[in-house]
Amino acid sequence: MPSVYDFEAEQIAGQPVALSQFRGKVMLIVNTASACGFTPQFAGLEELHQAYGPQGLVVLGFPCNQFGAQDRGSNTAIASFCQLNYGVSFPMMAKVQVNGPQAHPLYQWLVREARGVLGTKSIKWNFTKFLIGKDGTVRKRYAPYTDPRRLQHDIEAALAA
Repeated sequence: MPSVYDFEAEQIAGQPVALSQFRGKVMLIVNTASACGFTPQFAGLEELHQAYGPQGLVVLGFPCNQFGAQDRGSNTAIASFCQLNYGVSFPMMAKVQVNGPQAHPLYQWLVREARGVLGTKSIKWNFTKFLIGKDGTVRKRYAPYTDPRRLQHDIEAALAA
């Protein structure tokens, strides 16, 4: 049975990252955008990273330009924007596609594991969030409009599991 640990991604600066390095940690995987109405959620994601990172939470941001072309910049520009405007210190990955035939394999797996509203598979917009348990399986999927601060109870439960 596949788990999140079977996938690799590329850091925003270009280095490969085996997600197996996060084995035993809780992960929050989010497709992000720099020019979206939900972009201020970066602040809440950073708060979760600061509050729960020492306890074993890893927040991973995956920029995506598939929704309204809201992340047109280069990986370097995206990294600068996130750090300068929101103080993002959690790992940001290189820009990916989350839907369609070119979707990153991680996202192909995520949408199979946790369907959206009315059983939909595809990602509907920026800032869709997936909470991954310490065992590498998807615990829950959250809609783009869900404020990251509302995930605290579920994160605490995942960390305690």
